[in-house]
Amino acid sequence: MKSRFHSLFSAQTHRPQVLHSLHQRPISSPSTNKPKWNSKTNVIITNPTLLIMESCTTMLQLKQIQAQMTCTGLIHHTFPVSRVLAFCAIADGGDIHYANLIFTRIEKPNTYMWNTMIRGYSKAQVNTTGFSFFGRMVRERVEMDCRSFVFALKACGLLGDSVHCVIWKMGFGSNSLVRNGLVHYYSEGGSVSHARKVFDESSVRDVVTWTTMIDGYAGRGYSNEALELFDEMLLSEVEPNEVTMIAVLSACSNKGDIGMGKGIHEYMRKKNVNCSLNLVNALLDMYVKCGCLTAAKEVFDDMKVRDVFTWTSMVNGYAKCGELDAARQFFNDMPDRNVVSWNAMIAGYAQNNQPTEAVKLFHDMVESGLAPIENSLVCVLSACGQLSCLDLGQWIHQYYVDGNHIQLSVILGNALIDMYAKCGSLTSATELFNEMPEKNLVTWNTMIAGYAAHGHAKQALTLFNQMKSTDMKPDHITFVAVLSACSHGGLVSEGREHFKSMIRDYGIEPKEENYACMIDLLGRIGLLEEAYELINKMPMEPSASAWGALLNSCKIHGNVELAKLSTEKLLDLDPEDSGIYVSLANLCAIKQRWVDVRNVRSLMKERGVQKNPGHSLIQVQGQFHEFFAADKSHPQSEEVYRVLNDMYMFSKSELYLQKQFDELLCI
Repeated sequence: MKSRFHSLFSAQTHRPQVLHSLHQRPISSPSTNKPKWNSKTNVIITNPTLLIMESCTTMLQLKQIQAQMTCTGLIHHTFPVSRVLAFCAIADGGDIHYANLIFTRIEKPNTYMWNTMIRGYSKAQVNTTGFSFFGRMVRERVEMDCRSFVFALKACGLLGDSVHCVIWKMGFGSNSLVRNGLVHYYSEGGSVSHARKVFDESSVRDVVTWTTMIDGYAGRGYSNEALELFDEMLLSEVEPNEVTMIAVLSACSNKGDIGMGKGIHEYMRKKNVNCSLNLVNALLDMYVKCGCLTAAKEVFDDMKVRDVFTWTSMVNGYAKCGELDAARQFFNDMPDRNVVSWNAMIAGYAQNNQPTEAVKLFHDMVESGLAPIENSLVCVLSACGQLSCLDLGQWIHQYYVDGNHIQLSVILGNALIDMYAKCGSLTSATELFNEMPEKNLVTWNTMIAGYAAHGHAKQALTLFNQMKSTDMKPDHITFVAVLSACSHGGLVSEGREHFKSMIRDYGIEPKEENYACMIDLLGRIGLLEEAYELINKMPMEPSASAWGALLNSCKIHGNVELAKLSTEKLLDLDPEDSGIYVSLANLCAIKQRWVDVRNVRSLMKERGVQKNPGHSLIQVQGQFHEFFAADKSHPQSEEVYRVLNDMYMFSKSELYLQKQFDELLCI
């Protein structure tokens, strides 16, 4: 062993100046402000060199200590070299390749050393190499302990069943640490049923066993099973710990079960559970996701220590509930912000019809020097689509995606396609759609909806047929896009067939949106009575979109009586919507039913409903300008109206010339 180590360490042993500096600063060389590397040992260390090593933080320090150990011969003993190996493989400042170099020079590495290499490569995200060490242990019949299998399960990828077989063959099947590792492996890999089988077969279950299984259920969306298992745990003699409570609160969040969540909170109070920051954050997050902002605010106010997650949860909660002023106040008050905090506020604006604010905040984030992540771009692209802000959307695509700053994922690709389609750039949307190597259902739905929204019904239906040929199963959103395409294209027979096929071919029960599209399709071509019959046959209460589609069709075809009925239903749903009154009044005016017009306007006055002024929004050189009807508040209003007048006069002259030309042709 000595000769094999000599060649590796000779470079260090012949550098006395390095050793000299180590002797001069034996204790202070490793920074006392940095945390010690995490590799616990039960051995009581008294050797001065090894004591220094426990405070080591960098490879430079490690190599100095290693040189000292080589000079004194300490390196040739099993425990000292195992500590050097452990630092290189496991410490944050270590080097797994250097660890491998050391390992190859050890003549007879023990079980701890083999385990360290498996663990080290897993930590370095090189699982294949880590698992190869486990394979060598099996082939070379190296003695294993329970940790060998725990580390192997973390490195094995899809080969967990093979590790499981070795566990049984070597008699470790009843070891609680190994069984906990198996439960964790199967849960993380999505095989919750296998994890539960291992759990049920465990004769002894400690708090880790219960918590791992509960967390496995919660992490995979099986909230009911997680909460049921927690109830079983309470009936056992095992006391839940902090990690258990975090897992259970996560299940409550996913399920939206505020009752159970409050019960957990009360249990924590009664049992006087030690509430760490992570646990209180989980409690806060549960209240936020369940929409109970009052309770969330109480938890927030009682917290003595808060971190970025705490503040971001409050921003996210208020933003999702539409209370943007409160969300922005929390955002502004944050002592520190990360990219997730910015995303929460940007998403809040984008999802609550304030896209201008979302775009402004995105610019602020970029100017602050914070690099956007995928979710940042998805949120701001949604805002670009709402604003028809093609310039910014194109810049995001070119700078971040084409510039290789952020990889194009399916989610980001979908957001870009949606933005291009809503901005009217169907060519760009189609090009990106065709270039995407991977597509999911949202990708297809977005492109079909884009064609439909712009009246390209045949392209939308052709793409739908292509989607079906890929064995991609449509959902109700797909059929919203398909039926919308049929409606815009006046394709009644095709629309009827697709509507029937939802249940017949795919077992999809039509939802409100699907009925609204079908009603719009029938109404647009004048089949108003059939559209009205379909509303009455809906298995659910007709929504505003269904009655709104019928009202719009009545306006097109001049059916005042049915329009009145639609208006009554719409006003029952939303009596404050001025557009409903205006639509009916305009229809009555077209039909010269002036008494009805006066009645509608009187009803608006009685209810205090005011017509929202029409407005336009344009972007010029990155700045948004909003104009209301007859608005003169803009500083350049005189120039704007002059240009509008010139355009109007030009269009009139064009019409006049066209008329003269037509008359000449007739002569």
